[in-house]
Amino acid sequence: MFGIVLGLLVIMVLAYMGWSIIWVAPIAAGVVALTGGLDLLEAYRFTYMDGFVGFAKEWFPVFMLGAIFGKLMEDTGMARSVASGLIKVIGTERAILGVLVSAAVLTYGGISLFVVVFAVYPLALALFREANVTRRLLPPTIALGAFTFTMTAIPGTPQIQNLIPTGYYGTNAMAAPFMGLSAAAVMAFGGYFYLRWREKKLTAKGEVFTEPKDKKTTRDEDDGVKLPNIWLSFVPLILVVATLNILGWDIVVALITGILSIMLFNLEKIKGFVKAINAGANGSVIAIVNTSAAVGFGTVVQAVPGFERLSQLVMDVPGNPLISQAVAINVLAGSTGSASGGLGITLEALGAQYLEISQMTGIPAEAFHRVASIASGGLDVLPHNGAVLTLLAVTGMTHKDCYKDIFIVGAVIPVISVFVAILVSTFGVL
Repeated sequence: MFGIVLGLLVIMVLAYMGWSIIWVAPIAAGVVALTGGLDLLEAYRFTYMDGFVGFAKEWFPVFMLGAIFGKLMEDTGMARSVASGLIKVIGTERAILGVLVSAAVLTYGGISLFVVVFAVYPLALALFREANVTRRLLPPTIALGAFTFTMTAIPGTPQIQNLIPTGYYGTNAMAAPFMGLSAAAVMAFGGYFYLRWREKKLTAKGEVFTEPKDKKTTRDEDDGVKLPNIWLSFVPLILVVATLNILGWDIVVALITGILSIMLFNLEKIKGFVKAINAGANGSVIAIVNTSAAVGFGTVVQAVPGFERLSQLVMDVPGNPLISQAVAINVLAGSTGSASGGLGITLEALGAQYLEISQMTGIPAEAFHRVASIASGGLDVLPHNGAVLTLLAVTGMTHKDCYKDIFIVGAVIPVISVFVAILVSTFGVL
């Protein structure tokens, strides 16, 4: 037990210091193995790598195709076209809402969070400039749209955080729709009204829009680039979601369909396809290796004698077993600074036990799926989270400028939403 806790502390502290989980996870797994009486070399070469390779084998196609899909949407301008169109419809007077909705639509359409940040930021900057809203609220607004309800809660989202639980619970992306929608409502409306309150408060103090120091970040929709037709730009997003959830196609086939549609609608840009596909594929390697490393750590934890005691402690959390799952995933997502990493560790170690509890208690596996997905998007948004660091770097802001607001909309409100979803499930509504 001590070794497991020590291993978790190693991951949390080193990840917080900015060290890559790719090599931090094996070190933490080594700590767990040594204190748990396992042979260190065997624990790494077999136990750890079995978990690592097993996760990569199952999920690499999804990571790769998702990254390629997002990169093609970005490089062809289709992602920017969708965001620009939505922002124009919503209007300058509702700057925060416009940015929020555009980021949410792109994320729900299957585009990775990182691509959404790059696609939405230039348009958001122009909108905030015109509305004279302080840039301090720009990162939390994008975070609310991309890192929360469309990533984990809205039924059918093709984001990996909604897909990983399917492999452990035998569910699909539409699992527990009412639980998901209730949590999504808490996140979306709670986050939006919080940001509007902050906007009024900061404006009253005299904080208004100021230009970024780095002029390279000021590109907006008037930079002369001709964007694709907005209606055609929506088609790939709709195809991915519809084929996955309505036709019931495998996520791999759904993403391939979306990719082919992007290429079909942008044949005049065919020369850039290889570059975009290469970039997407290369970027996906880091993403899958990061999550696989975390899962490998979870496999070693599962192999030591203290795991049985740890499992019992987690399972003995008073009340609904959905609560213990939510707590475990939040803690591990926060420790690793990764929603998919924390989700992978927890379900690799405890997924079988929770599935057994589901069968024993009559609580549907769909409820465990939805709670797992929502919980992964809570405490993952700590200062060392990769998406947060990217968001701040792209927007030219610092933790001091706006992390408090990111934490409220990206962690506090999502954690509350988990318990709302659990409450909904107690009424027998999924």
